[in-house]
Amino acid sequence: MNCFQCCKAGRSPSFKENRNACSKDANNTFSAFVNSLSLKTGSSKQRNIAAEIRKIGKAKRTAHVFKYEELADATENFNPDCLVGEGGYGRVYKGYLDTIDQVVAVKQLDRTGNQGSREFFAEVLMLSLVQHQNLVNLIGYCADGDQRILVYEYMSNGSLDNHFLDLPPEKEPLDWFTRMKIAGGAAKGLEYLHDVADPPVIYRDFKTTNILLDSEYNPKLSDFGLAKLGPTGGKDHVSTRVMGTYGYCAPEYAMTGKLTKKSDVYSFGVVLLELITGRSSIDVTRPSEEQNLVIWARPLLRDKKKFTMIADPLLEGNYPRKGLYQALAVAGMCLEEDADARPFMGDVVTALEYLSSPLDDKGGKDASGLFVDSIKGGRINGNLEL
Repeated sequence: MNCFQCCKAGRSPSFKENRNACSKDANNTFSAFVNSLSLKTGSSKQRNIAAEIRKIGKAKRTAHVFKYEELADATENFNPDCLVGEGGYGRVYKGYLDTIDQVVAVKQLDRTGNQGSREFFAEVLMLSLVQHQNLVNLIGYCADGDQRILVYEYMSNGSLDNHFLDLPPEKEPLDWFTRMKIAGGAAKGLEYLHDVADPPVIYRDFKTTNILLDSEYNPKLSDFGLAKLGPTGGKDHVSTRVMGTYGYCAPEYAMTGKLTKKSDVYSFGVVLLELITGRSSIDVTRPSEEQNLVIWARPLLRDKKKFTMIADPLLEGNYPRKGLYQALAVAGMCLEEDADARPFMGDVVTALEYLSSPLDDKGGKDASGLFVDSIKGGRINGNLEL
């Protein structure tokens, strides 16, 4: 088990001491470590930061430390023509690094104070501790002076929201099976964070803008600045400030600040519903009763006869009916108001594996049947009828 401890000279802690420390205050120690890193500035101190990161837990990789001049050259001095994305975090540029012979995405964070710096180092540390095909690969970073820059592998198809929300007339919508492929891959990323990463990680900011797509529409989760280490030592939640994005936040987390893996499951349900409906989680341009996607969809999810009304009109009916029912059943279970009634991400992955390739809509045990079996077996609670 990993333990995030400030580097101290002297005797190395025993495994038992590490384990106990992890169980009691892994998140507190991780936060303290991130805070200490966030105060370091100047290129002369970057080497110290890199060295300290290598000492943390079972790091999967060591991020490369770049000089500001290298990244300026890679992006033609952050040329607006190289800009590929922009948000509250800052701007993302497409660049090319001669030293590694690779096209990269360079995210330059807004210099807005210590909180932005803290999230920057949290992301560097988190992505040094995890590695999975559905998590974005952090190549390196720059913390030179007041600059905070992250360097990722370049994902040529950008973020998911650009491919099915508010599409221009000339752009083709994603087909059904591509949507399910993206949902399944994103679910595997969350499953890895919850069940494989050691200690477990709660992503806390699962949404379409944080799902990046490569040239073949394989998804990877990005932006780990809000991620938290999951509960250890028999605890079932992490108490923390409520942070995330309105429309994706689980109701019990928003009300109590108690964060669990099931909080991520709820957010996944929102994104899956977005993929199915072609609607945004929050859309103030719609009539008031339709502005919140979950509130609009919840009564429709209780009536099988209305399932086809939920599907994205841009699909023009080009989807397997049983596949639609199955996807809506998964979404509905993820969106249960009672967190205990939601499935685990492993169960969601199992269900979605059968939805990303064409299936015979007649006969045989399809995905719907397999998922119903898992419900009857007591692995998943739900009140949707297929």
